Amino acid sequence: MKKHLKILNLRKFFFLFLASGIILTACKKDDDNIPDGPNANLTVQDFMWRAMNLWYFWQADVENLDDSVKTNASSYEEFLATENDPGEFFDNQLLFNEDRFSFYSEDYKELTQALSGISKSNGLEFGLVRFQGSDDIFGYVRYIVPGSDAATKNIARGDLFTGVNGQTLNIDNYTDLLFGDADTYTLNMADIANNTVTPNDEEVTLTKQPNLAENPVFLSKSFDINGEKIGYLVYNGFTNEYDEDLNNAFGDLKAAGVNHLVLDLRYNPGGSVNTARLLASMIYGTNTSNLFLRQRWNAKVQSQLNKEQLEDYFSDKTGDGSTINTLNLDKVYILATGSTASASELVINGLTPYMDVVHIGEATRGKNEFSITMVDDPEGSFIFNPDRENEINSNNQWAIQPLVGRNENADGFSDYTEGLVPDIELQEDLADLGILGDQNEPFLARAIQEITGASGKRDFSVRVPAEVMTSSKMFGPIKDNMVLDKPLDLKFQ
Repeated sequence: MKKHLKILNLRKFFFLFLASGIILTACKKDDDNIPDGPNANLTVQDFMWRAMNLWYFWQADVENLDDSVKTNASSYEEFLATENDPGEFFDNQLLFNEDRFSFYSEDYKELTQALSGISKSNGLEFGLVRFQGSDDIFGYVRYIVPGSDAATKNIARGDLFTGVNGQTLNIDNYTDLLFGDADTYTLNMADIANNTVTPNDEEVTLTKQPNLAENPVFLSKSFDINGEKIGYLVYNGFTNEYDEDLNNAFGDLKAAGVNHLVLDLRYNPGGSVNTARLLASMIYGTNTSNLFLRQRWNAKVQSQLNKEQLEDYFSDKTGDGSTINTLNLDKVYILATGSTASASELVINGLTPYMDVVHIGEATRGKNEFSITMVDDPEGSFIFNPDRENEINSNNQWAIQPLVGRNENADGFSDYTEGLVPDIELQEDLADLGILGDQNEPFLARAIQEITGASGKRDFSVRVPAEVMTSSKMFGPIKDNMVLDKPLDLKFQ
């Protein structure tokens, strides 16, 4: 589903862009002579090739992206015409076979609006599970976005549904029914009886709202349990528009005197690299001499970057200049599942060299590359920059979001494409999903047990495991992407 989008914050230039005065001798538009008008797709595909040839992380591993492809003008144009649809050209001709995450959009304006944190949504966040031995699927509600249409309806975390508009959900129709063009749909609800999901007669009608913005700082609270002060934070997306809210939440936890933290990233698919750095600083500390991550690019880009540009350190200030509210912990408990990806995984990996990270849940998604937004602006090195929007080719509205690099931690580790493995395995139980923030909710209860050492008689066996096939997040603005938001001053020779 490469057409789905991810959030960036335009207000703070949540993009990698190049400073003015950049020299890029290899990408002059007037050298190409690719036609517009009836053959406009060649213009789009020419832009895609040139951008990928320069920036793509696996450029050297994709034969079609070799510099020699463009040597002969006629054969190059024939290559561009191998696919009639630019999307198919991007997917079939330009991507490395191990790339699961690069994608495109037919309208860069639509993309960048969504990437600013604004989307059309009914506020229902859910997971989708396939019935064993069947093509039918069902959904379970993970949480409701405050202020959304779903927040006004009789639906809550843990509720189940098996159909939409009277049609049973299956592997072939769920995308159109749940994520299609219809702004309003009716869910056909279900219950669990004898550990079996069974439809009932209840219905809930939901309507998508334009311009719905979700604050990812969903819940923050503290507990006094057996003499331990435990902080709990549900964080659902790395959107730098809300960095101050995140820092304020840590300020409240710090004021409450918490000496343990349970960070819930179960439903967090990622986002801003810089926000991940700030969150890690809020957890561990603000020593700006400690390396948080080091970037790895393709050979073309890597050779142009110096140590300062390639490395990011823990921070003592937010982007707005506020002092980081750090807990200065030496141990953190992170709740994570297969829906935990990119910037969430970056936090786990980046903290591991410095502190004890106790991962409770399931293996994470395994998204360890970052991306940038590219448009048809050769003089701007194809990197979307809102200050250069007038320079974008007016005959080409397409954008691409390719993977361009990988982040490694201070120990040099970045190889977690199979996901980060939990220290304590636990699946969500659809028969006992619990209430977020309730200390009896199974995942939080397991973390509390680990902190306090009081095993008691709590049974953490799972009756109806949530074997998640996909989730609503994978069809939303943020998806499972990690976006580098660090300005670099590059001059390609």
